Amino acid sequence: MKDNILDLSQHDERDPNPWLALFLDDSIPINQRTKLVLMRDNSSKSVRYLLPFIEVGSKISMFFIHIFKFFFPKLINSSKILHRVLAWGLKRFVSPDANLLIFRHFHIGTEILQFIAGNISNVEIVGSPLKPKDFEDVKDDLFLKHDLNLYNFVIRLNRQLKEKNITIGPPENLNLSMITEDQFDHIDFPDKWTNILDLRSAIELFTPFYQLFLTSNDFIRASNSLQLDETIAIYASQILGTPGHLGLINNKHPMVPVTTYSAAYRLVLHGLAAETLHEVLVKMKLNKGADGVVMPKK
Repeated sequence: MKDNILDLSQHDERDPNPWLALFLDDSIPINQRTKLVLMRDNSSKSVRYLLPFIEVGSKISMFFIHIFKFFFPKLINSSKILHRVLAWGLKRFVSPDANLLIFRHFHIGTEILQFIAGNISNVEIVGSPLKPKDFEDVKDDLFLKHDLNLYNFVIRLNRQLKEKNITIGPPENLNLSMITEDQFDHIDFPDKWTNILDLRSAIELFTPFYQLFLTSNDFIRASNSLQLDETIAIYASQILGTPGHLGLINNKHPMVPVTTYSAAYRLVLHGLAAETLHEVLVKMKLNKGADGVVMPKK
């Protein structure tokens, strides 16, 4: 794809490109490649011409699926079929930029949870790392496992904190060894004429399938898990002793759930929150050395 948003020679002061402005702006910490593909995704023809119609269709579909699931809650429940549909759709209809953002999210989300678990003394949490390398990995209940991992992590962590009377705080030696700079250049995302969907259009299209093929509990839990951004960010802030980046979290207050109809938009915010926190950790690691261990200040 052409990086037209980087072409400063095309800048028109009477008609400035908003995505160029946001790409050049460094006020929010974020991986540079992620920012590039996100801005390209935002300026794509799919966002301009398809997303408005897809959003309306998605909400209407969710409304009727909600009624259907109310009367027949167990008639259609198959995570296996769902993830085969997702893998097929991602491979054939989603753009390379949107696929990169989706695949990156599982990797950095895994590393953030590993960072928290690895920097609280006397806490041992055995999780299920999710680092998909291809579309076949999606079929192994990837999206569902991501949601389950978040809730199980919070439950396991806080059970141990209470049982052992532990308070989260800055560790003596900050461990960043699990944080990587993986750019996923080794993944060959399809770029055929059908791979046109932007990130938000893809999520809006997939959400009704998510609602249809999952149980009501699984779907509602998946939607509410997006607001755990605040919870995870608080844990990281307590470890780092720097609460400033909490201001970048938009999916707030997990004890006050939001309607599932806004799940697609909040999912994009969830991805952005993870990217910003991960970039903070990456920069800390680069500043402190390749071993990823930060020694205490003297």
